[in-house]
Amino acid sequence: MSEREDAIFKTTGCKWLLPVSGYLGLSLDQVNFLACQLFALLAAFWFRLYLSPNHASPMVRHAVATLLGIAFLLFCFGWYSTHILAVVAVNYFLIIKADINNVHRYSMVTAMGYLTACHVSRVFIYSYGILSTDFSGPLMIVTQKITMLAFHLHDGKTSEYIHKNTNRSSTNAGQTCFKPSLIEYLSYNLNFLSVLVGPCSNYKDYIDFIEGKHISWRLKQHSGTCNGQNGYDKTPDPSPLNAVCRKLLVCCGCMFFFLVITRSLPIIYNVDDHFVGHASFLSRLTYAFFSIQAARPKFYFAWTLADAVNNAAGYGFLGMDGSGKPCWDLISNLNIIGIETATSFKTFIDNWNIQTGIWLKT
Repeated sequence: MSEREDAIFKTTGCKWLLPVSGYLGLSLDQVNFLACQLFALLAAFWFRLYLSPNHASPMVRHAVATLLGIAFLLFCFGWYSTHILAVVAVNYFLIIKADINNVHRYSMVTAMGYLTACHVSRVFIYSYGILSTDFSGPLMIVTQKITMLAFHLHDGKTSEYIHKNTNRSSTNAGQTCFKPSLIEYLSYNLNFLSVLVGPCSNYKDYIDFIEGKHISWRLKQHSGTCNGQNGYDKTPDPSPLNAVCRKLLVCCGCMFFFLVITRSLPIIYNVDDHFVGHASFLSRLTYAFFSIQAARPKFYFAWTLADAVNNAAGYGFLGMDGSGKPCWDLISNLNIIGIETATSFKTFIDNWNIQTGIWLKT
């Protein structure tokens, strides 16, 4: 085995699945990621059915979600996970100690600065020779969450929400700010549902989910728009099973496409010396187009599976659609049909990495 081929089986994470990696011909970090996401899917069903708000307190749900998330980080990235944990810890200190008028600036500079430093070191210091395990993905998700929460605290959105839901009053509301507790902050940033591949979500929506208000609040909103004639406030929470099964079928299709098409059109072949030196410009342009198109399904797979994991836990309920059926696309990160049929660049970016687009606009 060549040095380059051997490199893909290296990882700073757990090596228990090394035989599986060799059998499938996939890099060990990809196998570890897939194993964690499949385990997260099972854990999500358990979290919704046996650790529901009716059976466990929010503190227990926060603690379990956090511990599982940290375990996934350690399994996939080993000591590299300290990069993510350190950013989360430092920014919690900033949120607690910093003045509310400047907390968004401090968090943005700290989180984005560290993320930038990690990317620069990978390019200029390691020349992309770093081990195949790539912690930058989870670090980007954490950066989005940290900065979104900090800006919401500064804007008063999170403070207003906590104030309304804790029945706490203040004689000087303009100077009072409620900040998340340590366990709430860790759970929001490191929960097992989104720690590996996201998506980034709103702090209020996540806390509603943990406390069991996520679905009922949106059903009441829909009931209010229909003049309260639906009785949604009296019906049990809709099951996400159909949405999860549908998204898992999409994942299966993406995985099949990846194994059959994507692996037969490796994108790295675009920079192969022999190909660049001997193929015509038109041949290289054609291959670049099809290999880039073929690379999309792996992102489709990862983001759709992450969406299914969140839905399985009961998170991601958007409301009732026009036909009265439950819609579980609140935190969906892409619209595959919208991407593949896009007729303009704006349409494409509106349907690709949706939650990052929302983060940029927030």
